[in-house]
Amino acid sequence: MTQLPDWLTLWKKLSRIQTRAFERERSGGAEDFWQAKAREFDQMAKKRWTTPDSSRKFLVNLLKAHPGATLLDIGAGTGNWSLLSAPHAAAVTALDPSAAMQEILREKIRAADIGNITVRTGTWPESAGETEPHDYVLASHSMYGVEDFEGFAGQMSRAAKKACIMVLRAPFARAPMGRICHRVMGHPYDSPNFQVAYNALLAMDIYPDVIMESQASWHVWTHDTLEQAVEEVKTRLNIWDDTSHDAFIRDCLETHLKQDKGKWVWPPGNRSALVYWEID
Repeated sequence: MTQLPDWLTLWKKLSRIQTRAFERERSGGAEDFWQAKAREFDQMAKKRWTTPDSSRKFLVNLLKAHPGATLLDIGAGTGNWSLLSAPHAAAVTALDPSAAMQEILREKIRAADIGNITVRTGTWPESAGETEPHDYVLASHSMYGVEDFEGFAGQMSRAAKKACIMVLRAPFARAPMGRICHRVMGHPYDSPNFQVAYNALLAMDIYPDVIMESQASWHVWTHDTLEQAVEEVKTRLNIWDDTSHDAFIRDCLETHLKQDKGKWVWPPGNRSALVYWEID
């Protein structure tokens, strides 16, 4: 009989792997990881948001159906979700630890002349005790670096008066990274994601609804050389000092990546999924 994973433990392990990968990429030891990346991140997000998305439509319709509702946006980043919500909410609280991200968010608030977004500095769930309850609590791709998924989701439930919303990436198990992860780690996940979070929520006796994005709109990776693609994989999996899988990784990438205009191009590897649960 196949033993089911301990999903909360798997989330913790994957979060640690991702954190180590980010630490390796950290620019100049800057205290704020996003100091040198915030504007690049904002441009990538802006490009993704040119494509229609079921998650954004769901949130707007939800707020329209409940006039006067308030929203807490956890890990608001450069504020796309906060600005999307503001015209349809009584008040929005945008919580983020990064000064670089907040700077861009405040620029957008001033440019759009929006008066109902409050920007606060903090991380979740550490800031939960300092945050007043909101009707809806949203966390979009902001939970990956938190090892304690149970604490993160549990505090969301305690802070929400009506419902909680998570948006997470849903990686393709048969994409190149999924194939490599299955060989290296025994499962197809390189990082925290929807599949792990959904099963972890079930383990917490939270039974959420799911809306799956209809198409893969994530930015695809490109590399100048195959060696760079191999290095990317090894960094993300925290195995840069382990050469035992190098031949398999190289063969997999050489088989599934395409060459276009001198670049090695990955196939689409993710969708997004919205997870929604109401508060009893």
